[in-house]
Parts: sequence; structure tokens; C-alpha cells
Amino acid sequence: MKIVKGLYYSKDHEWIKIEGDRGYIGITDYAQEAMGDIVFIELPDVDESFAAEDNFAVVESVKAAADIYL
Repeated sequence: MKIVKGLYYSKDHEWIKIEGDRGYIGITDYAQEAMGDIVFIELPDVDESFAAEDNFAVVESVKAAADIYL
């Protein structure tokens, strides 16, 4: 797995990049390959706040659905 400087990774192949008071999230290449084609993503409203360990998004693919946590 390629580790990108400035990203914080979870054990579940999710990452977050903090810039000021904003966070940008994603899933690793490994998670993308494992899930296959993404068919739906449910995201929260812009400027919604979350705490550590909160479930805040859902990613659905042709193979599986996964909750995304902070």
C-alpha cells in the first residue's frame, strides 16, 4: 500500500486529510479494488460536524456495502 504524507489512515482502509477546519475523506486503493465498481455513495450535508468513530457515510458497490467511520 502506498502511504501518502498528510493522510491519516484507519485499519479499515479509510483515510482523512485535515486542512484547517475541514477534513477530506476517502478510501484506499486496496478498498476500491476489493469493493469493485462503486454504484452509490451516501454523504452527509456540507458543514455537518462529526466526532471520532462516528458513522458518516455509506459506500455501495456491486460486491458490498460499507459504512465509513471517522
